[in-house]
This record gives sequence, structure tokens and C-alpha cells, in this order.
Amino acid sequence: MSSILIDQLTADGETLECSVRASTDLERFITDEPFRTRYDVPIEDVPDGVLVIPVLAQLCPVAWANGADVYVDEVDGTFARALEEVEASLCEMHDFLEGGTLYARRTIDPDPDPGDESGLLFTGGVDSTSSYVRHREESPTVISIRGWTITPDAADDGKWDALRTRVSGFAEDHDLETAFVESNMLSFLDHPMLLAHYKRYVDGGWYSSVGHGLGLLGLCAPLAYARGIEDLYVAATHWDGIDLEWGSRPDVDECVRWAGTECHHDAYELTRQERLDLIADYVRSEDPTLQLQTCNDRMDGNCGQCEKCYRTAVGLRLAGLEPSDHGYPFSDADYDDLRRSLERGDWVLGQDERHMWADIRDRARETDPATPAERSFFEWLDDADLDDLISTSGPPLTHRLLRAGARNAPNSVYNTVYPAWTTAKAGLRLVRSDR
Repeated sequence: MSSILIDQLTADGETLECSVRASTDLERFITDEPFRTRYDVPIEDVPDGVLVIPVLAQLCPVAWANGADVYVDEVDGTFARALEEVEASLCEMHDFLEGGTLYARRTIDPDPDPGDESGLLFTGGVDSTSSYVRHREESPTVISIRGWTITPDAADDGKWDALRTRVSGFAEDHDLETAFVESNMLSFLDHPMLLAHYKRYVDGGWYSSVGHGLGLLGLCAPLAYARGIEDLYVAATHWDGIDLEWGSRPDVDECVRWAGTECHHDAYELTRQERLDLIADYVRSEDPTLQLQTCNDRMDGNCGQCEKCYRTAVGLRLAGLEPSDHGYPFSDADYDDLRRSLERGDWVLGQDERHMWADIRDRARETDPATPAERSFFEWLDDADLDDLISTSGPPLTHRLLRAGARNAPNSVYNTVYPAWTTAKAGLRLVRSDR
């Protein structure tokens, strides 16, 4: 029977660690590295049934993809019931998920100290900033996570330092508390092997398409329990009317909860351009120097030349703001460069970007262009076939062959060639969040 066993759970100061054992057929999806997460508050007094939530949130989708059961000594009863709802939503979303059962020796219902705090997963992008604007009266703790788009690898130390500095500055300027979480949540899983098996079923990566709503929220459980966070917000990437197979949606995130905490998928009723409008109103009334950070290539500012930088700059213009005042080097000359790059297919774009450019086009049709260059670009965009922007070539043949080989190899063979397989990771990178 396919199964995953979670054992040897420990909390030492601010660090959570546990080991995982899997049945032979699932060993290839889990590395020998223990699951480890470091918080910036002590978690030793958090019940084991809550401490286990972060690792369950990463492992359960893997189990569900293989019809496997998960075994644990103790679990928070509220979260156990929430997992059943998340499982139903993800299985309805993805045909390849089979589901499974969580078995616990003990189910607990702890009574955390009363708290009326709120928290917000935060990067400083359009989505999380608009969620801050919506909930600023609550003074939410802004929570940043290292482990997905910024990995625990030493090579990403500079990116993490830049993010911490930027978020800390934002928090200081807005009189907010911060929380920083560092986890090996994906490196303890064999993400290349997950891609080898399931990339053919999803539009993005494993984590973006399946795991990140439950995974990121669940990672915050010990922190939320220790800090008394009752409401935890995660900003929506998409909006009502977009039906994409994506790991963070209302029918996933709104189900996630544990003792003392409810999770919320925020601003789903607003398009990305409407979120920029909300930010623009806030800038004009309260925060004229607000800076956004959305770049695909940098964490210490915006390059101004990647697709997301251009897209955000155009959206800011449509919201009535000057992009250069809010972190984006942009001028009328950039409209021609942007058009040429879109026409040439310089960027790998998917359905996400198609919907976002359609959103921009809808707003542009209602807006008088401010300059001839802007008029020319919006006229081109009005006639453009946005389906042509979507990349259809797929990954290189070598990566497809590696995936097929890894997928079909016996465990003994896979374990022998694993070092060679990991060299392909650079071409199998995770899909970035737009938060």
C-alpha cells in the first residue's frame, strides 16, 4: 500500500524539523533531507498537532497524486477536517490526483490564547500590496517566505537579503510587524521528479499548479499559533472569471484553517488592473512614494525590461501613475521595445499573462492615450491575437527525455543516476508567483 509516514517531529527554539519515510513506490519523490523550517519566534510551546501542519501541507498533495495514505502521531482536528476539503477541491481541479487518507493516532483541538492579530503573505508586488491597502486598518503582520521563488541555496542569499531589507523598510514605514520564514519545503521533496511525472498534466510547475496555496499557508501554522494570528490573508493572483488550474484559488485557500486561524484568498473579485487602481488611489491619498517590486529578474529593484516589469509599468500608466515614481524605469520609447518583444516571443508566457494583457487591453479601450507612443501601442494591442503570445514550444527535447527516463526508471536505477538528473534542474525551474 502506498504510504508516507511523518515521524521524529522536533521543535528546538525557532526551528522545526522532522523526518519522513515513504513506501518504496514513493521514495523517489522525497529526498533524504529532513523537512526543516526556521521561524523568527519560539515555537517550542506550539502543540505537535499544529507543528506537523507545515510538513503535511507539502506532502499531502504528493500523496494524493499517488493514491497514498499519510500517517502521523498527532494532528490538529480543525486542520485535518480542512485537508479533506482541500483534497476534494484539488482532485476536482486535477484529474490525475487520486486522493488518499490521513491517519492520526491522536486528533487534538487545542485552545490557543485569544488573539485578534492578522497576517498577510507579502512580497511587495501588485497583489500583496493591494491586499495590504484593503486591510491596512488591521495593521497585519507582513510575512515573507524563503523556500519557493527564493530557495534556501546559498546562491539565493543575496535575493533573500534584498527581500528582507525591502519588506522590513515597508513595515517600518507603515508601522507593521514582520515575520520571516525560511524552509526547505521543496528541496526536501524531489521537485525534478515531481515535474518528470506531472509536468505533462499542468500548465506551470508542480508547486504553482498544485501545491502552493495549501503549502504556503500551512507553513505559517506554528507562527500564527505562536503570534495569535486569527486571520491569514494570501493575495489572489487571478480573479473571478479566470478558471485556470492553479494551486492557490478560493476553493483551496478558503478551506485552509487550524486552531485559532482562518485563511482568506483575498481580492479575487478584483482584476489586476483594478488592484492597481486601488493602489493608485492609496498612493494619491496617503503614500505618494510607494514602491512596488514585481521583477522576474531582480529582487533589489525592478529591471524595467522583463515582461512583468513592462506589464506593471503599463498598468500603472493606465491607473494614472507615473511608473518611474514607483520603481519602474519607463518612458514612451519603451512602448516600441515592448511591442517588438511581444511580437518576437522573447518571453515564455502562459495563460496567466494572456489574461493579464487582456485585462490591460480592456482598460486601454476605455482610456484616452496620453501620448502618440501610447496610442500606437494600444492600437496594436487592440488588434493583437493574444493567443499568439502564449508559448507553445514546451521544454527542450533533452528535458522531456530526462523526464520520461526518470519517470520510468526503477528506483535503483534512478538513485544511481540522480546526480546527473539534478544537473537539469536549471531548466526545470519553478514558476514564479505574481504576489
